[in-house]
Amino acid sequence: MNKQHLLLRNNKLGLSILIERKTLRVISILLLLLIVVCVFAIGAGSLPIHPWSVIQALFGQGDETHRVIINTFRLPRVYTAIMVGGSLAVAGAILQGMIRNPLASPDLIGITGGASTGAVTFLFFFGGSVSIHYLPIAAVLGAFIVTLLIYLLAWKRGVTPLRLVLIGIGFSAALSSLTYMMLISGPPYLATKALAFMTGSIYGASWKNDVFVLLPWVIVLLPLVWILSSKLNIQQLGDEIAKGIGSRVQLDRLFLLILAVALAGVAVAIGGAIAFIGLMAPHLARKLVGPSFGGLIPVAALVGAIILLLADLAARTLFVPLDIPAGVFTAGIGAPFFIYMLYHNRQR
Repeated sequence: MNKQHLLLRNNKLGLSILIERKTLRVISILLLLLIVVCVFAIGAGSLPIHPWSVIQALFGQGDETHRVIINTFRLPRVYTAIMVGGSLAVAGAILQGMIRNPLASPDLIGITGGASTGAVTFLFFFGGSVSIHYLPIAAVLGAFIVTLLIYLLAWKRGVTPLRLVLIGIGFSAALSSLTYMMLISGPPYLATKALAFMTGSIYGASWKNDVFVLLPWVIVLLPLVWILSSKLNIQQLGDEIAKGIGSRVQLDRLFLLILAVALAGVAVAIGGAIAFIGLMAPHLARKLVGPSFGGLIPVAALVGAIILLLADLAARTLFVPLDIPAGVFTAGIGAPFFIYMLYHNRQR
């Protein structure tokens, strides 16, 4: 083991993760950047709060009015943006590694559309009679059903990356139409919530209905993906080589797909169909730390969180008094990025 790498190993669990020390420095820098963005995001709004006053309020000091505004309205929105952005980014990283397709992401292959449709269907049929805490389960179930259908339709003596992406895009369009149909025919309260799902917004995030619902999923799933990052590295070698070194390729692939769909599903249940974070964040992370998933997973999560925080900050402040959905800004940046990636990988 050289001085440029750090090996994390647990022989009892059969886990081994190799991380470059450069990756640890990048993670530290991104964490610092995330904290800075959080402070400015919390301070921005119709009542601007100075960064130092924000820090004081976070430690229970300073002006009481500032503490109430921050703790009641702004802090839940920031926490929600961090968890939703990080979850979508990690889901995208899993899909890109597992499918070995740089264009793979939850929104492009239909997982986000399935989760959104599942959540809106739950609101349409059970919104007034069943606890909102079951909403993530409905979103994950919708994502799983759609992912299974896409995979089956894309199968033809195997699944090619282009066929998977094209069928996913087609499914996304069909699911959007279904969601709009429920939006038009449903009760008035559904229209507001469904519109947020279609565009992607964390407006009105609260502790009870958003942060505390999403937190258990993130606490369990993100570390689990990182622990299994070595499985993603093996998947990059191709099926034959992976089998040759003793990997259970199909079982590992199924479990990784379940994790990706679950992360995307719960993120969409809370934040709506926020586009392109799952595509952009893994690529940016790869530029920073390379292709090894031991470092790529945490870096992608941090990059995704920062992207959504900045998008939501722009959504809240650039068009005051309007609060534009954050998904509008991520789509505005992500669509040209997707076109560039499509052009860059046109020979594959």
